[in-house]
Amino acid sequence: MMGSHWMTDGAGNHSCEVKLTVPFHDLDPLQMVWHGNYLKYFDVARTELFTSSGLDLFDYFKETNYLFPITKTSTKHIVSLRYRDEFRCKATCIEAQFKIIIEFKIRLVKNNQICAKGISEQVAVKYPEMEMMFEIPQDIRKALGFFK
Repeated sequence: MMGSHWMTDGAGNHSCEVKLTVPFHDLDPLQMVWHGNYLKYFDVARTELFTSSGLDLFDYFKETNYLFPITKTSTKHIVSLRYRDEFRCKATCIEAQFKIIIEFKIRLVKNNQICAKGISEQVAVKYPEMEMMFEIPQDIRKALGFFK
């Protein structure tokens, strides 16, 4: 990761943007980023979003026995990233009441071209029962800007 910054959008949603460069080992035989690596980039931005919100979900698990597995992802590939492309991956939390929903956008640094868009959903699960909770814990919602 080359750098990141935290922000709030016009709707009050918490966002974080990370700046990355495509490494050689992320390419497929056609010299484009292999499609599965976009999820890795999303995860880097998601982790930074949580960190910049004061959250460490592993520490939270150790303290509370709550897990937050990803239950759904979707990616729209628009323009392929290539070797040494510098890009920004922005993660924006758009919901944290019943599940955590994060939208992602990957843009080239040089011209702001959108390369990929994505979305992920996470739920709260109580461990070891593996019982899905029907609401995100209040302290998580508050850190992500969704506690009223």
